[in-house]
Amino acid sequence: MTLRIIAATLRDLSYIAANLRPEDRAETDCQLDHWSPALLALTALQGFAYVAELDGNPEAGFGAAEQRSGLWIAWSWGTRRMRRCVPGITAHFHAVLGPQVAARGAWRVEARALAANELALRWLGRLGATQRCRLPGYGRNGEDFFLYDWTREGWNHVSLSKAAGAEAAATDPDH
Repeated sequence: MTLRIIAATLRDLSYIAANLRPEDRAETDCQLDHWSPALLALTALQGFAYVAELDGNPEAGFGAAEQRSGLWIAWSWGTRRMRRCVPGITAHFHAVLGPQVAARGAWRVEARALAANELALRWLGRLGATQRCRLPGYGRNGEDFFLYDWTREGWNHVSLSKAAGAEAAATDPDH
């Protein structure tokens, strides 16, 4: 099984969004009043956006987008085969995406996860995010979420001097 991390396209993100695994569908559905796979894909193309492919098929999308100067939002969602992509996404997050966001002047990167999505909560912890608080009633139907973040003070593992190299590596289709 071949895993590749590539730059996201509208086509690939739309495919993934149309085939979301149940956990990601539930998490996405309660955060947006009206959504479609194409709208979710278009929104995801803001900032840095990547796709994890398994044997040439898009299975997961992930990235980060600037909300205002210094504040970024990290996101990820995928198909039922996303679990097989997690090790590659994690490595890309640390080697490429983190340095890219840091090089753009991020002071804080946030991620929110549905409180019932235990897999996402564990993964955010493994990515080095800090769980800050529970967000009661954050979902449009009253679902609880957790807020996680990474702050500049906690980015001891991110080398800003290597960020330019990481951006160059991100353009290589095999990275």
